[in-house]
Amino acid sequence: MRANRLLGAGLVEHNLVKIEDLEKANERLLEIIATNQPRQATVLGVLAYELKVVREEDILQSLVETEGLGLIDLRGYEPPDDTKKGLDIEACWATWSVPFDVEEDFTFIATAYYLSPAVRSYWEKHCTGPILWFGTTLEGIAEHLDRLAGPAGSKAPFPVAGAPAAAPAAPVPTAPPATAPAVPVARSA
Repeated sequence: MRANRLLGAGLVEHNLVKIEDLEKANERLLEIIATNQPRQATVLGVLAYELKVVREEDILQSLVETEGLGLIDLRGYEPPDDTKKGLDIEACWATWSVPFDVEEDFTFIATAYYLSPAVRSYWEKHCTGPILWFGTTLEGIAEHLDRLAGPAGSKAPFPVAGAPAAAPAAPVPTAPPATAPAVPVARSA
């Protein structure tokens, strides 16, 4: 809940959604939580796919421009075995983030929830060394985590339950425009 609440505040602060829309999304989020479907409990999913008041693509573009974040498309990306070992899948689902590589002392994390300080703080406490953050979509995280879980894992429902049938089936492009910088931001733990 805290990750969702702070993400919503970040979206309002960055003028990506209106407070009225966030209030509607929070009401819907409480309904989803009451159905005990934690993987669907994402305020971003409600805002983007049910209420359609923001597009993930617009959020990612804003992160590139305002935060200097790099973007990643995790489709087909197979993380190294040492990155998969000991990965807390439940924490990944709760934060809509996933560590996907480690090089030297840097941990690479893809997230759809970068604007939530609670998410960044969680991973900074649980990773040794600095973090390089990358933006991605909810669907990108869900597909990646489902692949990591393998055939025994349950598939994440996406888009969010109750979303209109017109919600996009294909991932939102995660590559920045040619003119936008795609430099990762290093955040120390």
